[in-house]
Amino acid sequence: MQYSNFDYIRDLTKYDRQETWEVNIGGIPIGGNNPIRIQTMTDTNTQDTDAIIEQIICLAKSGADYVRVTVKGIHDAENLKNIKKELLERGYNTPLIADIHFNPKLAEIAAKAISKIRINPGNFYDKRAQFKNCLYTNEEYKQELMKIEEQFIPFLEMLKNTNTALRIGANHGSLSDRVMSRYGNTPSGIVESVMEFLRICKKVDFKNIIVSIKSSNTRIMVCTVRLLNYKMRLEDMKYPLHLGVTEAGEGEDGRIKSAVGIGTLLADGIGDTIRFSLTEKPINEIPVAMKLVNHLKSYQDHEPITAPMIAQHNPFEYERRSTRPVLNMGGNELPVVVADMGDRTLQELLPIRGKLIPDYFLSGNKILDIKGEEYPIINLEEYLFESIRWGRLKFIRTNKMEFDRFMNSHPEIITKLKQTRKTVLILESFNKNPLAELRAFFMSLETHIWKVPVILYRSYEEEKIENLQIKAATDLGGLFIDGYGDGICISNDSNNITFTELKDLSFSILQASRMRVSKTEFISCPGCGRTLFDLHDTTLKIKEHFKHLNELKIGIMGCVVNGPGEMGDVDYGFVGAGNNNVTLYKGLKPVKKFIPYERAVEELEYLIRENNDWKDPVD
Repeated sequence: MQYSNFDYIRDLTKYDRQETWEVNIGGIPIGGNNPIRIQTMTDTNTQDTDAIIEQIICLAKSGADYVRVTVKGIHDAENLKNIKKELLERGYNTPLIADIHFNPKLAEIAAKAISKIRINPGNFYDKRAQFKNCLYTNEEYKQELMKIEEQFIPFLEMLKNTNTALRIGANHGSLSDRVMSRYGNTPSGIVESVMEFLRICKKVDFKNIIVSIKSSNTRIMVCTVRLLNYKMRLEDMKYPLHLGVTEAGEGEDGRIKSAVGIGTLLADGIGDTIRFSLTEKPINEIPVAMKLVNHLKSYQDHEPITAPMIAQHNPFEYERRSTRPVLNMGGNELPVVVADMGDRTLQELLPIRGKLIPDYFLSGNKILDIKGEEYPIINLEEYLFESIRWGRLKFIRTNKMEFDRFMNSHPEIITKLKQTRKTVLILESFNKNPLAELRAFFMSLETHIWKVPVILYRSYEEEKIENLQIKAATDLGGLFIDGYGDGICISNDSNNITFTELKDLSFSILQASRMRVSKTEFISCPGCGRTLFDLHDTTLKIKEHFKHLNELKIGIMGCVVNGPGEMGDVDYGFVGAGNNNVTLYKGLKPVKKFIPYERAVEELEYLIRENNDWKDPVD
């Protein structure tokens, strides 16, 4: 199959899981025609055999196909055989994955005991990044690659002998200085760091590989995985892909952020195994991952979708669709939130709970602003034939199938839409694959050079807010990641989900897709056996103390393994530094080291104050 231009998948208009090679991981195969597998990671000390076995069994019973465990040092690696032996004796054969950084020797020991090894190409044979600007000549760069190959090939031969799978997992922000010297901390750099290792694997015909690229930034994560998928196909590689938004956080933020990133790729048929990296107990990750996988099953066998492929955007770089501004919609304005009032009046809803106040309100066949000014919602026929509304701001509500039929019968609407200056589309989809159909509509808009702003609308019938979060984030988040959409409106036909929950969900999807920041962003890791304090409790305390600082991004990391790198775009960082100690960062720079845990939140406030970023909370 030929991949040219931006064809990173086979068909942008059809849900079709892409073909990958099957890899057998401890008797549970991945890739090929197998279902999407779900995995998680223990947060228990790997040397505490009884505790970690109990946790693994609990996770397996909850539906985890694979369980990853932390390997910090030689004692962890050596204890894996005891853990595996005890699990088998108790009747559990859940494949275990060893998570290893910095020390190839640990990987060699672990490979003899369990089913799969996870390594990070940024710190496995490469020098650990010091985040310094280094210059490599072409010859020096080549020599470094040759050194990696000399060490990596014997390791691959050993994995062949032990029948152990390998996950090559790169994280945004944890690249080696060598790779960053040439590519920077960019999607191209992340992809190349993986491809360097995959080319060595291909050279020795080692296919027992799963690949992953993660970021806490959903836009970078999606664009980078697409680019990797494209480049692998160009070099005849079909390794299965593991998906996850790293350091996604906790609560609804972590769920929505993960669903936006993972769901966007799964909707394109990319991905063979997933993990929701929540700053919560690992068992909480499994049911939400299952909900996402089940939601993607509903995309299957959808009605055919057509689109002008000449108008597809660049999937590897973010660029917002160019539109003509109408009031505060389109142009360079932030995407707006339109809240569905249901059968209530604006007076009944005011004052609106919380600080996230919608820009507009949907009420039947009209849109209201916060002052009560009304704007009509009309259909295509009214728009084309009723001149009485010409010159007034109006919203046209439609869907792609309706619009295509109408345009075929009335092609003159093309000219009118090009001329209009006071029209906004409210676009919805009734297709089982809403992301692809809505994306196809934007391709039509681009083909005809229509600059009209578009509000993305989606209606649901969910009884539980978590189900709605997963579905809406998956259906709509990818469109915003691709730069489509000038607003969002979500309806839900259930009394169990409140107006406040609905409008907050819209704000959260915009924030998770990096389109509109409306609250403090907390980038927190899920914790693992390396974490030496209660990460979930700490995250809740930090969120409560700093939640009013809307302009800031704050990282909360359990340890230094991926902490500094994963905080690449945060303003401040709170990173575990050994037993009961924390190091505080300003950006990538550690500025207050080894602070006692009990004083760390207070010291973080002092640091923010010292840099003039503190604002007192307003009641």
